[in-house]
Amino acid sequence: MSGRERVRRSALRWVLLLQGGALLMPFFLLAMVALGLAIPGVVPLGPPLAWQFAGLGLALPVAALTGLLLPPLRALEASAVRTLCGVPREALATGPATSWASRRRTAAWFTLHAGVGAVVSGMTLAVPPMAVVLLVYPLFPVLQEVEWSWPWDHAGAAVWTAPPAGCALLLGLAAVAHGTGALLARCAPVLLGPTPADRLAAAERRAADLAERNRLARELHDSVGHALSAVSLQAGAARHVLDTDPRFTREALAAIEETARNAVTELDSVLGVLGLPGRPDGPDRPGHSGHSGRSGRSGRPQEHRQQPGDGGPGRAPSLADGLEPLLARTRATGAEVRLTLDPGLGPLEELPYEVSAAAFRIVQEGLSNALRHAPGAPVRITLEAHRAPHGPELVLGAENPVPDVPVPARASGGRGLSGIAERARLLGGSARAGQEDGVWRLTARLPLRPAPATGPRTSTGTEADMGTGTTTSGETNADADADTDTETSTDTVAEAGRESSG
Repeated sequence: MSGRERVRRSALRWVLLLQGGALLMPFFLLAMVALGLAIPGVVPLGPPLAWQFAGLGLALPVAALTGLLLPPLRALEASAVRTLCGVPREALATGPATSWASRRRTAAWFTLHAGVGAVVSGMTLAVPPMAVVLLVYPLFPVLQEVEWSWPWDHAGAAVWTAPPAGCALLLGLAAVAHGTGALLARCAPVLLGPTPADRLAAAERRAADLAERNRLARELHDSVGHALSAVSLQAGAARHVLDTDPRFTREALAAIEETARNAVTELDSVLGVLGLPGRPDGPDRPGHSGHSGRSGRSGRPQEHRQQPGDGGPGRAPSLADGLEPLLARTRATGAEVRLTLDPGLGPLEELPYEVSAAAFRIVQEGLSNALRHAPGAPVRITLEAHRAPHGPELVLGAENPVPDVPVPARASGGRGLSGIAERARLLGGSARAGQEDGVWRLTARLPLRPAPATGPRTSTGTEADMGTGTTTSGETNADADADTDTETSTDTVAEAGRESSG
């Protein structure tokens, strides 16, 4: 640090000390008035000087009580310290003092700041005028005729010793201001820094932010990833029959249009969660009818009716409102998809929304895996109600034959199977996937009365085996020809293994 920067920092800290004296002034005046009323003969702000120090001593407890009872004071003091003392921002708390521990620290800081600032402010008011008088003392005989309270003969040696004494007073004031300013700068991180409760609250906010980001990443992966897989297959099919089957080409283009529109609609929902505006022609546009304009394989638009289980704009689709359109879009790629519904499950609209939305995403990811790794293979989707020891649960299955010639895995890892395991775990359920007897099977169990998640837990065997071996509910080990998954959660980094549907 250069000399000029040192002088500038010392000057700013001096300003902070003067600010502390100004903050204490109302309490000091109140204490002096109280002394004048309580003790006859005491003149506020008058001699002797001992009464001034007595008033200062009475004002400091009142200032401490103010710091204890005024939570926003910590944020104001921290802002002043950052600006004037040069203390790093991360060393100081930014919000008000919410806990009693932080309030006590704020009260201690405010008392120190105001008390030391009052002393330095008083010296700043008294020392410079006295130093100027001493500096010019030899030049003005009228000053020599005044009876001064010197510790030596004012008519002799005082004439030559007064200027050095004035310089010493100024240097002493500067030294005191520099030392007390450095003291405040050292005490500020201790008294105004974040307490353990503040650090815990900040960590919880950070964990919540990361959890929300992970959730949005899963939503985007499942919705947009499925749409892109379907669009690529539809476009490839249309390209192969462009000259020989114009009717099928028109149907494929209509399906591509519908799939892309639905993907953008779901993207608008995610942007709505983030607080960003949607498309001008999206659901938020005034006068929007709420229809998605879906079209079937015939190319005719179909009306999308809101179902009781529909999340609506800003909410993820569920089985009630999204399953049939999802199957229709998948069938438009030429894939054969069969759906088996257990009558004991009841109407899909009556399923809990959280369970229904998670099940929809799992079905979507299962279909995406089938389209990506086993194109053209028939896919079977089953939704059944089972009675488990902990209560009723929805058992969801997706299976397709493994192709004879494996499809090359993508160069970059996906997040499908780890996302499925995470969704199931958050609802208190489990998921598993793997190849059995030439068939790729994905099975998820979701309690119909989902329990709140309590953090990572270890699952064995039938609970969360996403392939082979025993894993945690957010960790999978599937076949070697699949994609590598890695997903970060708020509590753990779940290394997802390989993803495949064949």
